[in-house]
Amino acid sequence: MATIVLASGNRGKIQELQTLLTPYGYDIQPQQQYNVPEIPETGTTFVENAILKARNAAKHTSLSTLSDDSGLVVPALKGQPGIYSARYGGHDANDQRNNEKLLQGMQGINGTERRAYYVCCLVYMRHAEDPTPIIAEGYWHGEILTTAQGEGGFGYDPLFYISNLQCSAAQLPADEKNKISHRGKALARLMQALLEEL
Repeated sequence: MATIVLASGNRGKIQELQTLLTPYGYDIQPQQQYNVPEIPETGTTFVENAILKARNAAKHTSLSTLSDDSGLVVPALKGQPGIYSARYGGHDANDQRNNEKLLQGMQGINGTERRAYYVCCLVYMRHAEDPTPIIAEGYWHGEILTTAQGEGGFGYDPLFYISNLQCSAAQLPADEKNKISHRGKALARLMQALLEEL
């Protein structure tokens, strides 16, 4: 079983990606197992930050790495929270504070203006000097609720409403979410690219 180091400290992402990748025969290990230091996310896009994180983990472990930079984009808020989704509510923000700030920002915004979408950018780095990392993106469209619904998921899931399913992302069973989410879609594209290399 091939080991891939996951360049993330986000427990929710680690759990989702381990669940999604294990059936493909990959052993996913979080970078904390190798004492990889966090790197500042100085990029201005999801893909830039994902590349920074993957290359940093590859340099410190000499192993293949996978990074995930993802977040929520609300067009009515000029793309916020965007690349700052994890720290939208402040430097030491948690899910609750991030969600509270989002709801504050959405006050007075109604109807189709509450549309939003999740973005996931995955980067697979074969080694630290890899000039052609595999980049795969996925998008998941929905809208922002006025109050949280559901106890599952993480991040903005309790506020992210999927109209065709008539529930929030936090109300979906994990296996169903993994099939239709931005991360699930990005991973399917990544696995297709990896299989083409074999």
